[in-house]
Amino acid sequence: MNNYTIGLVIILYLAMLFVLAYFAEKNKKSKWTNNPYVYTLSLAVYCTAWTYYGSVGIASSSGISFLPVYLGPAIALPLWIVLMRKVIRISKQHKISSIADFISMRYGNNRQLGALVTITSLFAIIPYISLQLKAVSETFSLISVKGSYESTGFFDDSTFYIALLIAVFVAFYGTLSSDASQHKKGIIATVAVESILKLCFFLAIGIYVSFYLFDGTTDIYNQASLQENFEQLTSFGSIENGFNWLFTICLSIFAIFLLPRQFHVAVVENDNESYLKKTIWLFPLYLLLFNIFVIFIAWAGNINLPDTVNHDYYSLLLPLQQDNYGLAFLVFIGGFTTVISMIVVSTLALSTMVSNNIVIPYGFIKTLVEGNPEENTKRIKNIRRMAIFLVIIIAYFFYIRFSVQFSLYSIGLISFVIISQLAPSFFLGLTWRRGTARGAEIGILVGLVIVFYTLFLPIISQAVMPEVKFVEEGLFGQAWLQPAHLFGLNYLTPESNAFLWSLSFNTLTFVGFSLRTKGNYRERNYAEMFVNHENYGNLQEGGFIWKGEAYVADIKRLLIRFLGEQRTNRALRLFNNKYNISETEERADARLINFSEKLLTGTIGSASAKILLASVSKETPISLVEVLNILEESKETKATNKLLREKSEELSAMAKQLKGANEELRIQDKLKDEFLDTVAHELKTPITSIKAASEVLEDPDMPIELRNQFLQNITRDTDRLDTLIHNILDLEKLASNSTELDLQTYFVHQTIQKAVNGVEQIAKRKNVKIKVKASEDVKATYDEDRIIQVLTNLISNSLKFTEPRIGKIKIHLEEHKSDFFIVVEDNGRGIPDEDKEYIFEKFYQSKNQNIKKPQGSGLGLAICKKIVESHNGSIWVDKKAKKGTRMIFSIPKENETT
Repeated sequence: MNNYTIGLVIILYLAMLFVLAYFAEKNKKSKWTNNPYVYTLSLAVYCTAWTYYGSVGIASSSGISFLPVYLGPAIALPLWIVLMRKVIRISKQHKISSIADFISMRYGNNRQLGALVTITSLFAIIPYISLQLKAVSETFSLISVKGSYESTGFFDDSTFYIALLIAVFVAFYGTLSSDASQHKKGIIATVAVESILKLCFFLAIGIYVSFYLFDGTTDIYNQASLQENFEQLTSFGSIENGFNWLFTICLSIFAIFLLPRQFHVAVVENDNESYLKKTIWLFPLYLLLFNIFVIFIAWAGNINLPDTVNHDYYSLLLPLQQDNYGLAFLVFIGGFTTVISMIVVSTLALSTMVSNNIVIPYGFIKTLVEGNPEENTKRIKNIRRMAIFLVIIIAYFFYIRFSVQFSLYSIGLISFVIISQLAPSFFLGLTWRRGTARGAEIGILVGLVIVFYTLFLPIISQAVMPEVKFVEEGLFGQAWLQPAHLFGLNYLTPESNAFLWSLSFNTLTFVGFSLRTKGNYRERNYAEMFVNHENYGNLQEGGFIWKGEAYVADIKRLLIRFLGEQRTNRALRLFNNKYNISETEERADARLINFSEKLLTGTIGSASAKILLASVSKETPISLVEVLNILEESKETKATNKLLREKSEELSAMAKQLKGANEELRIQDKLKDEFLDTVAHELKTPITSIKAASEVLEDPDMPIELRNQFLQNITRDTDRLDTLIHNILDLEKLASNSTELDLQTYFVHQTIQKAVNGVEQIAKRKNVKIKVKASEDVKATYDEDRIIQVLTNLISNSLKFTEPRIGKIKIHLEEHKSDFFIVVEDNGRGIPDEDKEYIFEKFYQSKNQNIKKPQGSGLGLAICKKIVESHNGSIWVDKKAKKGTRMIFSIPKENETT
């Protein structure tokens, strides 16, 4: 393809990233930028050019030896629910913005340790960035004009301009705020999109090779099996090789935690720790998909391509061999996305570390103290921008000078070995209180010296002094001191050899010096908070121990220089409200010191924040006993406060219940008064009628027909009195459980039909239709007379509430596992929402009947409730019914209680 065409597409692609980042930054709170999928895809920055190209290269010569690099993260991710959640919580509480700040703060905001961690990360990541530039340069050369492209100088190298464009992108979107702990939504969104693109393009070339160039994976296997080294490519190797697998898996486990770019996306950019639940299965799935075609592409390249080509680029060379430039270009773009995302996040993380742990604490503290907020913000941003460009330029020159001597795989492993030197101070620092800053510093230095001796010294020796044979003979002629086979372990790869001995001596040194030296009180304080953070208030201000003299006014002036007056006043106002502190308070306590340190940490790093606060306060050293006593008091105070809070919540709940009960009693009392009025009226009416009729019957001359009519009225009113009195007595018996049930087994549909038959004539007079839907084989144990009483009452109520001629009543029988439901529904006026809570209470009368004056005494549904409950069932009104009334009651299929 034409070089200018490729360059134009690259520029357009980078422009697309700028636009995407712009819209993501503009919509920071959108669900499209804040979800577990974006978070998980951002973690895929782990898959760099090493994954995209280098895995195929190592698979073509060493078979499945590429897998340990991806098995490590898959094994480590389930631990994230415990370990990474702890790291995220600590980092959020302290506004930590990098792995250097995290380790530095664990050991008392140690400035030297923060600088050492930063330098170690630079040694590890700059070669790794150069690896990405190497991949861009070499693939650009392959795809341009059939591989004829060749750089003739510094300003003629397209890789240099690509690196500069990446630096501009990171400098713009990575330094929008001076607070490095703030989320970079624009960058994370672009990384997530690039993770999708590189996976899709790699799967595309895998499918193309497997099912277009060959007749499926079986065909590739059969043809590959004819090659001489096939047995080597398909075996795990000897037991000795198993150690290489083990060490590589351990390296990748450490890398997923410790690489600055991984720490940044996993910790600093985490919005919600609940995302981890999805990440622990989704990210391994992503790695699986990325590696599913690696071995087949490698075999296909061994079969179709000459051995003289670079095996790393089989995925690009295979479509080029078939003149399929479109697919080859997509593969190139996929590789380019892996480079972009890795360089962007890595340089962002490294620039923050360089500014917060080297430049500011060792050179700009005084300048920043003397500056105003606007100047300081500008200076901090410029320091980070310069660091971004410096890191990328150094990586570019490393690529120019040294990358030719290394493969993508070897550079990646060397970076992993270097970054693993942070593992003892990081992991033991989270679990072991005795670890000290001195032990961490010496441990890292010892580890780096051994890495230099075992990995870098042989390379330098061959380049500078090829006549010196100490690499083969060992230092001082001692074979057991051979750099590549230290202590005689000649079956380990150089990287495994360096990892084993560097990490072993690093850990032993760290533990040994930590046991022999005492950390200062700040180290012990932070150690207790990091290791046992759950028991000390989740790292809140109360868990921080500080003793000395400081004034609020001095601290406020310091904060204003970095945060500005408005932001400082708002922060201090929130702090005072939280702890109920007067704004006129002059002296600062430990809580304010820690709060201020956190505010500054996000902007200038933990080490610089400590130095600045020390400049405006006079701190008094505290003994270990005092630290532990204060922490225990804090712990006891928090436990007491928690207990008091729980008791207060219980009392509030009880008060709420009492208030509700009181309101209920008031309503019941009102209903009772209404009921008594109703009952008195209902009793008085028939008695008055009977008395009047009796007086009329005393007339001897009354006609026989009229006398009979009055006698019928007396009989009807007497029956009415009898029913009313019977209902009252019946309800009281049911309420006091003094009535016995005649429990027998019946067919439920027959019982329903009996109830319907009892009211059928009334329904016919109103021209209301009653429809029954019930299975004939459902049997249950109950008192049939009582259940008929319930059904009759419910159906009678439905008849009362439905309109003549258009009224409909439906009765359903629903069978469940251990009980059955009987549903009575109608299309009447329904029950008002405000009455639904009380319809089964005694004394209730509906205000929504079809007649002007409510009928009945309000005892019918109360009796129904007592009957159903005596059968161990329940009765309720369906509140979701949109039209009419839907009453439901349940009865167990088997009843033993009465």
